[in-house]
Amino acid sequence: MVESQNKLFLDLPDAEVYYWPHFFTQKQSDIYLQELLSTITWRQDKIKMFGKEILLPRLTGWYGDSGKTYQYSGIQNEPQPWTPALLEIKQAVETTANAGFNSVLLNYYRHGQDSMGWHADDEPELGINPVIASVSFGQERRFDFRHRLDKALSKKSVYLKHGSLLLMQGATQHFWQHQVPKTTQAATPRLNLTFRSIR
Repeated sequence: MVESQNKLFLDLPDAEVYYWPHFFTQKQSDIYLQELLSTITWRQDKIKMFGKEILLPRLTGWYGDSGKTYQYSGIQNEPQPWTPALLEIKQAVETTANAGFNSVLLNYYRHGQDSMGWHADDEPELGINPVIASVSFGQERRFDFRHRLDKALSKKSVYLKHGSLLLMQGATQHFWQHQVPKTTQAATPRLNLTFRSIR
């Protein structure tokens, strides 16, 4: 990683990934964490794997502009209206990312056994080279990258801190997958907000 004015550039071939470890202050992050935990309408969806329905190992929420429906893993998401806190966070992220977002997927990792498997944010409604802005609050968790084509490239990891921003853009989603693995070390909740623009 290369640092430039508190912004880190992740050295990933075929990708543009930037990381701000302390995008929000400790005080801001603490306030947003508690507010989002208590005001977001959380749900636990089911997905089909190998012919069986299983619960997602995390809670989720989908918020955004009216009509910005999003589907992944067979789950249809109709947007809840923006909350004041989400709009504040969105505005701050948009200014730094130099991009506009009309929706956000929230993931609530309650403990270390909640996780996200390998995937890329490459659904058709996200467009060709989507800009994905990922904000984290709460427990620090490891975020892994692996190249989709070049298996000789080793896996890369970054630890997403409380109040951090990770920005993925350009061809990143074409060439890289990412995950949040299970861990025995995480004991407290983590929230992740991935801002995106649905076409």
